[in-house]
Amino acid sequence: MISNQRILRVKTQMTASEKERLVVLDVEGVLIPKNRFFFEIARTLSFTKLLKILFFGFLYEAGIFKLESTLKRIFKEFKGVELDNLISIFGSIPATPYLQNIFCQLKNRKCQIALISSGLPEVIVKKLAATLGADYAYGIEVETKDGKLTGKIWGDAIEPNGKLKILSQIVTSLNLRLRDCVVVADDRNNRCIFLPGILKIGFNPDFILRVLADRVVNGKLSSILPIIDGKPHKRSFPSANDLVREDIHASGFFMPVIASLIGIPAVGIIIFSIALLYGLSELLRLEGKELPFISAVTRHAASQSELGGFAAAPIYFAAGILFTLIVFPHPASYAAIAMFCLGDSAASLLGGTISNSLPFNKGKTWEGSLSGFFFAFLAGTFFVPPLIALIGAAIAMTIEVLPLPVNDNLLVPIFTGAALTLIR
Repeated sequence: MISNQRILRVKTQMTASEKERLVVLDVEGVLIPKNRFFFEIARTLSFTKLLKILFFGFLYEAGIFKLESTLKRIFKEFKGVELDNLISIFGSIPATPYLQNIFCQLKNRKCQIALISSGLPEVIVKKLAATLGADYAYGIEVETKDGKLTGKIWGDAIEPNGKLKILSQIVTSLNLRLRDCVVVADDRNNRCIFLPGILKIGFNPDFILRVLADRVVNGKLSSILPIIDGKPHKRSFPSANDLVREDIHASGFFMPVIASLIGIPAVGIIIFSIALLYGLSELLRLEGKELPFISAVTRHAASQSELGGFAAAPIYFAAGILFTLIVFPHPASYAAIAMFCLGDSAASLLGGTISNSLPFNKGKTWEGSLSGFFFAFLAGTFFVPPLIALIGAAIAMTIEVLPLPVNDNLLVPIFTGAALTLIR
């Protein structure tokens, strides 16, 4: 005989699954690679305009320019570009894998889907929504004359708190409450809709959303589905790409060893040359071409999200090691590099297998951080006394877990190297 408690539990589950919900998805950085649209358009323009657009983007990422002023400057450089050309360029950009399947599964869960973009023209967002089966689509309003952009843009999506205004309109029209909403986004432009009561999912998020998000997803977009279903976080074991990437990362431990044998200048030239070749390889990959060996390694080491755009993490990795090696004296520099390479790799590999995320950085876990600390300490003892290695490991892992605006591949070795230099 089935107990009343079990019947009540089944009824509750059925009610939850049948309840209508609204899922709001950012477009750039979630459905398509971040900044790829602007980069592809800029490549069709003059070199001067390309540099301007890249510079404006850098100032926005650095927090110097606001979103609205940045976009108005960028689209001013697009004056004269045909709207059909923009649509064609967008169509050539690779989307996040299995998008159709993800949207179908959201529809099976009785979800209304809204696409809200602060970077793409609304005509493009609507075409994407029609292809994927989304219910709402919002983007930038662009002025055209004879089918060409005039450079003028406007709309709620680019205004401060504009996405909140759009979300409020949709919620009101559907007669839903905030707790019936899910927001999936990647950057700080979406913090106005990362509201209390909403299920907030950061997808490969920046440092601000890592703090504000309820859950963080790194890697596959399909991982948002169990979160939307309310299922507890499950352990995830490293993929083949994860293992290759972290093996490469850990191999940086040998840079100080090689430097002690052939000298720092020679190792610096090697690191710089490899970084230069890698950058060239990535530019060729975006063109659909390959640089032998390096492109193959990238395919086997990069994550799904990185493969859609320029994977910059290895550049930061090389820059962090190179700067630390050149600026700080050894053995402080050697220990800092060793701690960074082994500690960060251990934290990445072991942290994903356990689910206790840090309250101030949902993309990191206590277990991963402690594992990273242990291996960083072991690595440091090859070059400095145990007590100093202990201090250095604590500094390295503190920087690694903090949600900082600059890539930790750059910050961890530099700050650790500076600290070890001071306490030596």
